[in-house]
Amino acid sequence: MAKYSQEFKLKVVEHYLSGHGDSVTGQIFNVHRSDVQKWSKAFKLYGMAGLELRRSKTTFTVEFKYQVVKAICEEGASLRETMQRFHIKETSTLRDWLKKYKENGIDGLKPKARGRPKSMLKPKITRAQYTQADQDKTHEELLEELAYLRAEVAFLKKPESLDSEAERTGKSRTATTARFISELRQNYPLKHVLCAAKMARSTYFYHQKSSEINDKYSDLKQQIKVIYHQHKGRYGYRRITLALRNTGLIVNHKCVQRLMISMKLKSRIRVVKYRSYKGQVGKIANNVLQRQFKAERPNQKWVTDVTEFNIRGDKLYLSPVMDLFNGEIIAFQMERRPVFGLVKDMLKEAIETLNLNEKPMIHSDQGWQYQMRFYQKQLAERGLTQSMSRKGNCLDNAAMESFFGILKSECFYGEEFKSVDELEQKVKEYIHYYNHERIKVKLKGLTPVEYRNQSLEIA
Repeated sequence: MAKYSQEFKLKVVEHYLSGHGDSVTGQIFNVHRSDVQKWSKAFKLYGMAGLELRRSKTTFTVEFKYQVVKAICEEGASLRETMQRFHIKETSTLRDWLKKYKENGIDGLKPKARGRPKSMLKPKITRAQYTQADQDKTHEELLEELAYLRAEVAFLKKPESLDSEAERTGKSRTATTARFISELRQNYPLKHVLCAAKMARSTYFYHQKSSEINDKYSDLKQQIKVIYHQHKGRYGYRRITLALRNTGLIVNHKCVQRLMISMKLKSRIRVVKYRSYKGQVGKIANNVLQRQFKAERPNQKWVTDVTEFNIRGDKLYLSPVMDLFNGEIIAFQMERRPVFGLVKDMLKEAIETLNLNEKPMIHSDQGWQYQMRFYQKQLAERGLTQSMSRKGNCLDNAAMESFFGILKSECFYGEEFKSVDELEQKVKEYIHYYNHERIKVKLKGLTPVEYRNQSLEIA
């Protein structure tokens, strides 16, 4: 890639900013239009410094990093303002400094030491040399060493695991270590506990100060928790903020959101309806059904779809086919995953119930399974007409959606299932009940099977 001088870039930028387009400017100076835009943006943000040709990584001092972080945390400057003020080109650099400062204070801004740790560079000492070294120590030095060893053992014997405790409280591992140190310093010298924990004194006092600030929200946290559990987890931070204001407590919604995150309180996630549409992966059929959900005889019009059941993260998928003449479920299949075999086996089972002269139209949505070449080949070989709903229009398949609503309200919602196997058995029993025992008003008080049999007797 060609390297362009600062003077050349300035000429390009001046020509572009004088009112000429990026394409025209690029053609005149024989550069790509993206370079014209990039240089112009850098010039607007940083002036001539943005056009400098610097390939080496810039090294920032600890004092400079602290001034930058201080401008954001104490002065309230935005990331964009800070970048312009201190001539920093990447927002990721600022975010990294902020994260390190919040976790470890000023020590987090210091560069990491290179090479091997000093402990690895120490020469090996024999047991005899250790014994001689202990004999050379004074009484005060031995007591000091004993005090440190006791503090180290106490720190290592903390009942809580640092990682599990940090995960439970939502705080960083460093903040959790600082809390342990605060508990141990009541019985052991602080310098020994800090040494055992390998934590800098400034880092410890930074986290101690932060915890004191967070403690002022203890009453607010309790109120948030009461409202959250009172409404069984249905309220998010916005509605909890309104509930607090209704009690006369004015608080910013961002503060409530931050506290809920620290307490790991999340509102219930709405169940997302299963959708099999993944774009056009095959041939899309016309909407032959046109919402004409009444059929004059059995096996004239069929409708089908796929629905999803969810039990604590374990899922079950049901693929039935319904006869619009009497609402009977002709065939169905269930699987743990929405694979093509779910629809393929359902269609094969349904076709086996037909007589040779029966060739119904079968309607579905535009799900990927119904666009598969093998599925459409099954229909063509048996002479069945395929029909599809319009994209994103669930009302075109309202009859099937209505059955799913009845099935879930009478068989799934409000019920407790220990496993997916138990749910699968329950669905099988319900579909048999739906076909053979559940009467329907529009079928003159008959069940779907009774209504079909009656129509065949009259014919």
